[in-house]
Amino acid sequence: MASSPRTDDRSINGEVSGHSRPREWIRLNVGGTHFLTTRTTLCRDPSSFLCRLVQEDPELHTDKDETGAYLIDRDPTYFGPVLNYLRHGKLVMNKDLAEEGILEEAEFYNITELIRLVKERISQRDNRPPKAGKKHMYRVLQCHENEVAQLVSTMSDGWKFEQLINIGSQYSYGSEDHTEFLCVVSREYSSSSGSHQCATDRSDHIDIHNSKDCRKLNFMYNLSGSP
Repeated sequence: MASSPRTDDRSINGEVSGHSRPREWIRLNVGGTHFLTTRTTLCRDPSSFLCRLVQEDPELHTDKDETGAYLIDRDPTYFGPVLNYLRHGKLVMNKDLAEEGILEEAEFYNITELIRLVKERISQRDNRPPKAGKKHMYRVLQCHENEVAQLVSTMSDGWKFEQLINIGSQYSYGSEDHTEFLCVVSREYSSSSGSHQCATDRSDHIDIHNSKDCRKLNFMYNLSGSP
């Protein structure tokens, strides 16, 4: 004869028939945002405010909202990383959050190990060497109209054409006037140590040596930085 199926007498509040134990699932209302977690998670650090809260420490005077969630008047944005740390023991945070904000919450909730981790990350961030930024060197070349196309097409070594400025007729060959132009070119270089010197030393390696008029080009400016 088949036995009747067993029934699970546990209620939604975590109480077993004939035996009573505290609820495992805990609801928190942090600054108007609800979080659902477990008593085990919140008690990862037994001396923390959250552990004392769910153990209903008589020294803590706390209220609950209409859903039974514990009311905590703190920023919910920074509570997320705190709760996730209690869940898996790792500090994970979005790039748009400041470490100082998480540190403030960790200290409020008195989570000792999280405080140490955040302070360590802040120290690493502040002592990290700055990334080498990119800067531009600008030069202005003077040439006449017959050489502009060749100049632009034969530039090498990272030089790029930026702007062409007509400065009018300055000289003539035979009976014809020739218009002169200022051609602005640029090259990107790293601001790390030694790169600026390298960029300056090699800045005249523009491949424009094959023409009689190109040899007359004058380097008028040598500018570093932003235009």
